Parts: sequence; structure tokens; C-alpha cells
Amino acid sequence: EILDDNVEFHSPFVWKPKRGKDTAAFILKNVVSILSEFTYSREWVLDKDMALEFSAMIGDLNVRRIDLIKFNDHGKIVHFEVMLRPANALMRVGKEMSARIEQAGLS
Repeated sequence: EILDDNVEFHSPFVWKPKRGKDTAAFILKNVVSILSEFTYSREWVLDKDMALEFSAMIGDLNVRRIDLIKFNDHGKIVHFEVMLRPANALMRVGKEMSARIEQAGLS
């Protein structure tokens, strides 16, 4: 419910952003099921902008991730951008997410 209907979701795996609440919610729910052992490290907040840093695991690989989030005047997320490293973890998450997105017909 925190996602705006027209949220723009920027993934590190695709060139063009995905748009829409249902698509963004699908991606976020699936990432949570792919990654384990989430540990939030830091957060930054400035007006309507937020950055969240965390680590997680995908299989035996450690993932470092930063989410950049922008809220509108109504407290809804209108922009969500994901940055993920290292490259081998990015590739593994990307492979799994691409298969799920394609299977759902969202590619």
C-alpha cells in the first residue's frame, strides 16, 4: 500500500525502468524470497528521499545493496532504485529474478 500506482522501479538488471504498483510489488516480494539473512546497516533520510543499505545472502554469496527511495507528498513511493554488488551476486540475483519476471509475463 506504500507504493504509488505509477511507481517507477529501477532494477540493476534491466535497462528500462519497470512502471506500476503491481510490477514493483511483484519484484520486491520475489527479491525477499530469493535473498536471506537480511541485515540493515544504515539509512539516510532527507525530506522525501531515503537510502537504505543492507547485506544479505544468495546461496553462498554475500550481497550488498542500497535502495534509493523517493516519496510523494502523500507518503507513497514514486521512485525506487536498487544498487547491488558484487558482480557475481548481482548476476545470480539477476538470473533468478529474470526467470521469475519472464514467467509472470512482466518482461
